[in-house]
Parts: sequence; C-alpha cells; structure tokens
Amino acid sequence: MARRRWTLLIMSDDQTSVRQYHLSRELVRITIAASLLILSVLTSLAAGFFVRQGQRMRAERLERENSLLTAEVQTIRNRLATLEQLLQELTVKDEKYRLLAGLDPIDEDVRKAGIGGPGTATLTGSELYRISPEKGELAFSTAYDLNAMIRRAELLAQSWSEATSALEAEHERLASVPSIQPVVGYVSSAFTKSRWHPILNRARPHEGVDIAAPPGTPILAAARGRVTFAGMNGDYGWMVEIDHGNGLVTRYAHMLNRPPVTRGQRVERWQKIGEVGASGLATAPHLHYEVLRNGVPMNPNSYFFDASKD
Repeated sequence: MARRRWTLLIMSDDQTSVRQYHLSRELVRITIAASLLILSVLTSLAAGFFVRQGQRMRAERLERENSLLTAEVQTIRNRLATLEQLLQELTVKDEKYRLLAGLDPIDEDVRKAGIGGPGTATLTGSELYRISPEKGELAFSTAYDLNAMIRRAELLAQSWSEATSALEAEHERLASVPSIQPVVGYVSSAFTKSRWHPILNRARPHEGVDIAAPPGTPILAAARGRVTFAGMNGDYGWMVEIDHGNGLVTRYAHMLNRPPVTRGQRVERWQKIGEVGASGLATAPHLHYEVLRNGVPMNPNSYFFDASKD
C-alpha cells in the first residue's frame, strides 16, 4: 500500500510560478505536535512571568502599605504625647474644681484607671506580634496607651459631672441664703434681746434690724425663695415673709402699702417686694427686717455680705 503524502503548493500572485513540496503524513504530525509543544511551553513561561510579576507588585504594594501604616502609627503616638499633656492639665483643673465643690480629691491610684485580670489583651497574644514582633509591639503599645487615656478621660468626665452637680447644688443653696441689705438706708436700731420700745415705753426684744429710708424706697428680696405671707399683720403693718428653704425665713415689715407679691409666689434675690413705709407699730418710715433660722431669730447683720472684705 502506497504511503499517503501531503502536497504543499506555493503560488506567486501572478500564478506564473508554482512550487510544490511533498510532505509525508508523519512529518506533518511531528510538525504539528512540535508546534503545540512550543506553544504550550511559551504559554507556561508567559503565565509564570505574569504571575511572578503580579506577586512582585503585590509584595511591593504591601511593603509600601506597611511603611505608611508604621509611619501613621508613629504619628499617632506623637499625638498621644500631646493628649497626655492635656489630660494632665485637665487633671490639675479637676482637682481645683472638686476643691471648690467641697469634694474630696480622687486618689492618685484611682486616676490611673488601670485594668487587668483574665481576658485582658497581651502583647504575646497579638497575631501581628507573631508575624512581626517590631510592628506588633508598636501597634500594641499604641492601642494600650490610647485605651488608658480613654479610661482616664471617662474618669475625668465622671468627676466633672459630680463636681458640676455639687457646684450647682451649692449655687442653689447660696442663692437661697439671705445675703444683702434689702433696702438702701442706714441701720437705726440693731438686733438685741432687750430694747426700750419708743411707743410701748417698755423693754422687749428687738428680733431684727430697723433700716431707715425715705418713704417709697424699694424693698428687695434678700435671697431666692417662696412668699409665705403678704399682707397686713398687726404691729408689723404691711409685711412680707419669705421661706428660703433649709430652715431660713426672712420678714419685711412696716411697708408703705399692700406689697406687689402674693402668697406662694417665687421671688429672686434683688426682686422688689414692697416699699418703705410706716404702717403698723412704727414712729417713722423704716424697714423692720428679720432673719429666722428654724424659727429662731438671728442677727441679720451676720447675713449681710460685705464686699469690701472679699
């Protein structure tokens, strides 16, 4: 049986020249197989090149990212140093605020706001530390310091809230303590346990002070409080009584006419509650002013604030 062959014809453009090449079937097969083998090898080499190139680019990118992250963490640590200084300054202010509020200072060990015990994160337990001890230690120490500052800041916030509440309560208390002379004038009769009364012609206690002033001079509330009486009251004449809380009560007597406030009304310090007059048992226009603590008459002079001694 004759062997089959392949004939390859190569013709020129003008078809005047034709070349023939006779190829055996085995040669064609070998040529095709060799071509496929070469193509496979070239494809594998190209794939390997691109894979290695991609890996190199990813490695360079990761290295660049690591360098940037490390620099950013270091920048954060530098800022933490500034934050530490600010926290220290706030701690000093907190001690002053607590002192003004009448609170005990926070113990120095408590201010550290330490933590510990089972479940607390450790450096050796960090996955980053196992991969890169240097970067792991930097990241862990930064996170540790930041968390410690957050705990201290939370403690300061709690302390300030406590001091603010105490100061507000103290402000409320002080606003309700009689501390001003309720009328502009001069003290014509002082507080005493025994005084000769000019009208009754006998000695009796004078449980307040008399402040002489022209008729119609405004009478001011000595402190914040609630009006418990406003009207005519026998020898006191037109009178106002104010309950300031904490057992403190003030009385304003011998007013010119009916006071402009009513029972149950809330008043503030410096608020006008009447005018100087001579109603009731009085010889001339003046304000009779009393301060009582738990029902016991007190010397009003002890409650007048003298700004010159501040």
